[in-house]
Amino acid sequence: MPIPRSFAFAQLLAGLLAMTVFADEKPSNPDYDASKPHHTPTGFKNNYPFDQPGTGGLLRWQWGRFTKPAIVHALDQIPRAKPDLAYLAGNRQDTTVTWIGHATVLLQLGGLNILTDPIFSTHASPVSFAGPERKVPLPATLAELPRIDVVLVSHNHYDHLDRATIAALNQQADGPPKFIVPLGMDRWFRSEGVHSAQKLDWWQHVTLQGPQGEVVINLVPAQHWSKRNLWGGENTSLWGGFVLEHAGRKLYFAGDTGYSKDFQDIGKHFGSIDFGMIPVGAYEPRWFMHAQHVDPIEAVQIHNDIHAKQSMGIHWGTFELTDEPLEQPIRDLAKAKKQAGLADQDFVLFAIGETRRLFAD
Repeated sequence: MPIPRSFAFAQLLAGLLAMTVFADEKPSNPDYDASKPHHTPTGFKNNYPFDQPGTGGLLRWQWGRFTKPAIVHALDQIPRAKPDLAYLAGNRQDTTVTWIGHATVLLQLGGLNILTDPIFSTHASPVSFAGPERKVPLPATLAELPRIDVVLVSHNHYDHLDRATIAALNQQADGPPKFIVPLGMDRWFRSEGVHSAQKLDWWQHVTLQGPQGEVVINLVPAQHWSKRNLWGGENTSLWGGFVLEHAGRKLYFAGDTGYSKDFQDIGKHFGSIDFGMIPVGAYEPRWFMHAQHVDPIEAVQIHNDIHAKQSMGIHWGTFELTDEPLEQPIRDLAKAKKQAGLADQDFVLFAIGETRRLFAD
């Protein structure tokens, strides 16, 4: 049953007010480097600036949502699969990708278990009782997954950086994973008692030793922004995507982004990408979302810009964040691929919980 709009609007207000409780404001940028154009004395900016709708635009959008009929999701159209947890627990050889939901992906690469933008909570929100609710159940709990060696966090929005999940990972058996984060986010992690976070700037990398050899993790640009409260702290930490390199292969995780020339830059820098994880959801209304969230047409353009051999869609089918039904990316991506002349297998949608083995050769 759809949630009554009055209740949904009350949830929104509760969530927005709660954001002030968890403010992480910094009046200056301790990572500031005047030689880098995306640095500012107080934070960071995009390589290709855009106009954000701002608080006024947010309120206009939310009032529109409040006064219109509730969004009806055809949740039965969102495919689901039961992961082979025994295989995942024992695998140290195969390169695999498992979609947990939204932007949370379990990568097994070089013998390392790598988790992206992990959120295992019921709400993408600063509070557990309000905000965008998980519409499709988790395919597995965090405790059921193999021990996580590395966590990649693209930025500090609540559907990508979840406090309860980070706390659970930090307390996992055999010690916390290594968290790799954009500049400025390390301060948030330290404030949460996490001392294994390594910060990176765009185009910087860290090399990790896995059971099957080195894994190089690069932070690359995205077009987005950062903020965890309404009243300050905007863009005081950086945002980005990641390119992972191992044994001559390259995987790309976009995180969260609008479309920009950054992807052409990534394509020129790395030459080609073997497998991409690119957002395809949370894109309506375009007047509000276009600068910060790509739609399926732009996702296909990113796939082409980075010269990806194959991509999967992420950032859809899980949380009601925007105005399109959660299953809409299935139809819109199919149209976008046809329009661009891509074969079906070039850009795929996983079932939630599905694992695929990459590079069988």
